[in-house]
Amino acid sequence: MNRTDSPPTVPTAGPPGTEPAPAPVPEETRTGRDPRWARRALAGLLVATALLYLWGLGASGWANAFYSAAVQAGSQSWTAFFYGSSDAANSITVDKTPASLWLMALSVRIFGLSGWSILVPQALLGVASVGVLYATVRRWYGPAAGLLAGAVLALTPVATLMFRFNNPDALLVFLLVAAAYATVRAVETASTRWIVLTGVLVGFGFLTKMLQAFLVIPVFAGVYLLAAPTGLGRRIRQLLLAGLAVVVSAGWWVAIVELAPASARPYIGGSQNNSILELTLGYNGLGRITGDEVGSVGGGGGRPGGGGGGPFSGQTGLLRMFDTEVGGQISWLLPAALILLVAGLWLAGRAPRTDRTRAGLLLWGGWLLVTGLIFSFMSGIFHAYYTVALAPAVGALAGIGVTLLWRARSAPGRWRRFAAALVLAGALAVTAWWSWHLLGRTADWHPWLRSTILAVGLTTAALLATSAVIKEFASGNGVRSDANSLVNSETGVAAGPGAGFAGRVVRWVVPVVSVAGIAVALAGPAAYAMQTAATPHSGSIPSAGPAGAGGFGGPGGPGGRMPGGGNGQFPGFPGGPNGTGSDGTGSDGSGPGGTGQDGGANAGGFPGFPGGGSAPGAPGGTGQDGGTAPGGTPGQGGFPGQDGGTGQEGRGQRGGGMGGLLDAREPSAEMTALLTADADDYTWVAATIGSNNASGYQLATGRPVMPIGGFNGSDPSPTLAQFQRYVADGRIHYFLGGGGFRADGGSNASAEIAAWVTETFTATTVDGVTVYDLSSGKQG
Repeated sequence: MNRTDSPPTVPTAGPPGTEPAPAPVPEETRTGRDPRWARRALAGLLVATALLYLWGLGASGWANAFYSAAVQAGSQSWTAFFYGSSDAANSITVDKTPASLWLMALSVRIFGLSGWSILVPQALLGVASVGVLYATVRRWYGPAAGLLAGAVLALTPVATLMFRFNNPDALLVFLLVAAAYATVRAVETASTRWIVLTGVLVGFGFLTKMLQAFLVIPVFAGVYLLAAPTGLGRRIRQLLLAGLAVVVSAGWWVAIVELAPASARPYIGGSQNNSILELTLGYNGLGRITGDEVGSVGGGGGRPGGGGGGPFSGQTGLLRMFDTEVGGQISWLLPAALILLVAGLWLAGRAPRTDRTRAGLLLWGGWLLVTGLIFSFMSGIFHAYYTVALAPAVGALAGIGVTLLWRARSAPGRWRRFAAALVLAGALAVTAWWSWHLLGRTADWHPWLRSTILAVGLTTAALLATSAVIKEFASGNGVRSDANSLVNSETGVAAGPGAGFAGRVVRWVVPVVSVAGIAVALAGPAAYAMQTAATPHSGSIPSAGPAGAGGFGGPGGPGGRMPGGGNGQFPGFPGGPNGTGSDGTGSDGSGPGGTGQDGGANAGGFPGFPGGGSAPGAPGGTGQDGGTAPGGTPGQGGFPGQDGGTGQEGRGQRGGGMGGLLDAREPSAEMTALLTADADDYTWVAATIGSNNASGYQLATGRPVMPIGGFNGSDPSPTLAQFQRYVADGRIHYFLGGGGFRADGGSNASAEIAAWVTETFTATTVDGVTVYDLSSGKQG
């Protein structure tokens, strides 16, 4: 019996009252030996994945400029590197823990600053994730299952997107897959060392994307508690040690940040009280679940007619993973994964406690269900690309489920064999139909692919089901209970006259049909993945697949698709071109349609936007073109406006649009020359509201630019008094108009600073941007 056909091993029973002996590991697994075909197939899979993730990688430029600017800062300053500062002068950090920035900053220190050097670590993490997922699934289910799992992960559209992008999700996925591998190794022999390593990896996942990493903890702990071959007391003690490992590996950085004097470190971006603990439990923690995210732009309240968290979150509910915003990113094989999970648990039946077949299904199924349900019902900010965290679980369940059902076709038990074949056929038919449905959302994009997948998929599923009927019933004397009398598809031998021909047909058809079935199941996501890899992406909310496939960003960042907004904007955004959804309404049919352009008057939408809007609470600031927006309370001025311009790759929006929040402005050569003149005389060559607005200038000049208010412009960093002191000390050269956004609560410091600047200094215009020279405010 080879490694592929061998069932998962179970622990050896000991004398009564003793702990079960550790489960023996097959020799092939211990030595890492696979069949030659498997080694070659793995090499091919990894090479193909590397090509998919690395080819043309530099085309996306700075990708998410918010993180690229922090990477640049980390490559210039070790203090910025440690804290994850947005600028090398360490005014404020990004609103995440910094582990993902560390890898990219090291790459920039080695290769120099470029889009390619920033993104290469992300792509390599993708290749490594595929390899580790293969190794994890292979240990208990064989190389065929591991290869299919790795292929599904590699070709999931949102995985292709995020492993070619510089958000933290790439490192998070790798760490969680590695933690799953460590859990599998721990379960095999009740190893303290391996389960502690699981805790360490999850802890570093926290340093990558905070509490999202902890979603898998109850699953990993539960599987170990159930299946590890040792006594209950020892299992509990080991899990307590693993929990301690999580606390230490995640907490050392948090402790340093909390204990360091505020004057000796940058402000913690995303918090209102300069606290990493507040950020962890609030804006980036429980606030994402409840929608109570002070200072955010998308949490709390929801859209009219929607089920949850604001304009960046979409509707909550059980079907969120399948809707028009998320479905094309992750759900291609999600129905099949759920079907195969149930079928696999049915096959495991009443197995011993330490049964590895069931343990693996519970590990990956728990990962999928816990994370997927939280994503589905969280009321705070949610983006479709978060679902890359589901891709390893979907791939593992696909590989495991198909392998188990395929083996069950030849196992003892007539109806068990028959049911396994029918479930395989049913899962394939559902996958083909769902791919057809998803491709229908982009009906004009290669329309032949949609009909081909449906036709071939349903035909293949029918042939699989028919082969099962032939195998079980094509005997000369009808149905027999003796399994040996039935058709053997592997040898072509069958009982009764004429059954030999039927067996030979099955023998030749089934392998061809199985290969066709896998190809059909992967065709839709593979097409989307290749399209995603061929398209540059930038901005803060990217999405995979062709335009119209759902999601918020689309190719090129936020200039792609936004709910209820023409040209990627929300209805009624001040200064945005034709700010209406389809048919002049929002995506829910009730959004207000704004009509402002070039800073014109804007009725409805969000006051406080540059280029015609006003600051949070402002009574109508003036944009560069003279437009105003209503709303606010007296006593606070508006943000200085700008005439728009374009974001990276020409995908920004005019009149401010979304460029100040979701994408970086690409300054002209004239603006760059202005900012770099006498740059050595200043700590910050400029200050502007919002991190994305600042990042474009910082990346173009290579000099620190102060992002007032952090990502959303709603953090109290700096306060008006602090900003005035910086100006008096001659540390800031220019203030640049634009940026900022109306946030859900938070500080008004950025509005106060903008009002003070407009009242105190003279405005000039460079490249359509309002510029204030602050050097005249220097004292002494």
